[in-house]
Amino acid sequence: MALPTPVVAGIAAGAAALLLVTVLAAAWLVRKRRLRARHDRSSDTGSSSEAPPPTLAEWGRCGRTSSAPEFHGARQFSVEELAHATNNFADANLVGAGSFGLVFKGLLLDGTVVAVKRRPAAPRQEFADEIKRLSEIWHRNVVTLIGYCQEGGLQMLVFEYLPNGSVSGHLYDTGKECMTRLEFKQRLSIAIGAAKGLNHLHTLAPPLIHRDFKTSNVLVDENFIAKVSDAGIDRLLRGFEGTATPNGSVYQDPEAHSLAQLSESSDVYSFGVFLLELITGREAAGLIPPESKESLAHWMEEHFSSNELVDPRLGGSFTSEGMTELVGLAFQCLSPSARRRPRMRLVAAELDRILEKEMTLTTVMGDGTAIVTLGSQLFTS
Repeated sequence: MALPTPVVAGIAAGAAALLLVTVLAAAWLVRKRRLRARHDRSSDTGSSSEAPPPTLAEWGRCGRTSSAPEFHGARQFSVEELAHATNNFADANLVGAGSFGLVFKGLLLDGTVVAVKRRPAAPRQEFADEIKRLSEIWHRNVVTLIGYCQEGGLQMLVFEYLPNGSVSGHLYDTGKECMTRLEFKQRLSIAIGAAKGLNHLHTLAPPLIHRDFKTSNVLVDENFIAKVSDAGIDRLLRGFEGTATPNGSVYQDPEAHSLAQLSESSDVYSFGVFLLELITGREAAGLIPPESKESLAHWMEEHFSSNELVDPRLGGSFTSEGMTELVGLAFQCLSPSARRRPRMRLVAAELDRILEKEMTLTTVMGDGTAIVTLGSQLFTS
């Protein structure tokens, strides 16, 4: 018996609607899984490499606008733009000086606060090509290169601006009142950020060796999130051959003098010096007389045994377990042999573990416990 036409039409419409709902639900589930996987990958590295690049207006927290153009690679600025941004490079906007030259704070027309580094130099196509490559690096723990300028006998680099400056300005015990008293857990957090930034550089293809990592090249934002600065600057200054010119810096890998080439392990050694400064609160260059041939690792061993290693300003803000483990990690990074140094990925993971343990112990026991003298026990394992 044939069904009436209206009934058949109703059944067909219902089936079509059910099919449409099923397809839409399946598509929603697939999209949700992809977004969750993308978020997990980004969370593991702290990187936004899986997400679209941010707009220029998203740099910094002051003067944002929603109409700024999207940032895709290096932006080429004119001298006039940067002169206007820095009030014609006024002394009032001069915030420092580094290996690339003077550094000025600037404000772009779209409200972006930037740091402009300037030096006299002739224009080079290799310079522009390298800038474009470096500007594609995007990680929460690496200071981002926004653009460049090559005009009027000048080379200029434009970076995101970090309001709290370098870690060295908050760390060194100069006898004067420091801008911020960094507690032990804050120092660990800063070390973790710097380690993740360096590790990201090492995971690029090809790996990017910083070649000039030091405490003054670790900057902190308004929330004291650490970011590695000047990545690739050494290459811009010294050429593009990939060789190292020993400069006698206390941060430099001792093996660089014999190998004449820097590697990821060279950055690890420099990071070990950075950890030593976080522990002592002092500049590493002043720890050992210039004429001495004593290694920093040996110096650490001697002074840890006599309880003279740790920054006295830390007071009781740490546990003996946490400090001992941090000293041990710095000692590994400072090994004279590159083969015995850990990779930055492992360094970052170990720092994460130390901080997590420190948070747990201080929650249970209070702010901290005094450091104990372990003598040579730490260095014989």
